[in-house]
Amino acid sequence: MDRRNFVRLAAVGGGAVFMSGLYRSIGAADGPQSDFYFVQMSDAHWGFKGDANPEADVTLKKAVTAVNALAEPPDFIMFTGDLTHTTDDPAERRRRMAEFRDIVSHLKVKTVRFIPGEHDASLDGGAAFKEFFGETHYSFDHKGVHFVTLDNVSDAGARLGDEQLAWLESDLAKHARNAPIVVFTHRPLFDLVPKWDWATRDGDKAIALLMPYQQLTVFYGHIHQEHHHQTGHIAHHAAKSLIFPLPAPGSQDKRLPLPWNAALPYRGLGFREVEMEARPPHIEISERPVVGA
Repeated sequence: MDRRNFVRLAAVGGGAVFMSGLYRSIGAADGPQSDFYFVQMSDAHWGFKGDANPEADVTLKKAVTAVNALAEPPDFIMFTGDLTHTTDDPAERRRRMAEFRDIVSHLKVKTVRFIPGEHDASLDGGAAFKEFFGETHYSFDHKGVHFVTLDNVSDAGARLGDEQLAWLESDLAKHARNAPIVVFTHRPLFDLVPKWDWATRDGDKAIALLMPYQQLTVFYGHIHQEHHHQTGHIAHHAAKSLIFPLPAPGSQDKRLPLPWNAALPYRGLGFREVEMEARPPHIEISERPVVGA
């Protein structure tokens, strides 16, 4: 893997900003432990039309080509929401989802997983998303790591809701407090910029449930840029988008897309590799562009 540009989350002492401790005791998790990596892609907004990306009809396809060009295929790919751009027309919503599904079917990876964004799910409670991609929240295990996906978008008020929080508590209770756990969401669980809808209204309740687990990291989308945040020992990492970048959190009054630059059309767009190594225990995050080196 190309390690020229990565964030290392090593299980060492001290108070580093991006400390996660996720793999301090990776052998404590259930199942076989071995090195692997996955790819996080986010915010494709298929169906978007506008000046923020006049090449929106090809950007997702270029991202698929870029992932397929990786020297070694990832174990799986996770799309963290906003697969499609919002529309009030239920038929158009399903058409966009069908087109998105067809495009990503060309990924040369055995397993591709999805969670919705508010553009996919807030207008119909996730009904269309479920038709095409399955449940909006679920968990799975892979090579000794427990993965949890949360839905903080199907509720129009940006809540997880009591039922999902109860499910999360029950799911986590099956695992030791030192088990390695990765959580995927679309919106941030913490209050990043609430006036920009960069928050989850009951995210504090989710974080309270996650906090007892010593080796836990959260990956999310929604804010269309790389961003790193810490709540206690829990590291939260936002991914770049595949459609257009947004301004730095709270840097201006409105969260308008950054202007399109025809000379650098894909600047600020990309996806990431997350490499998980059992020995020595650590994670490496490598940011990748949609096109180029």
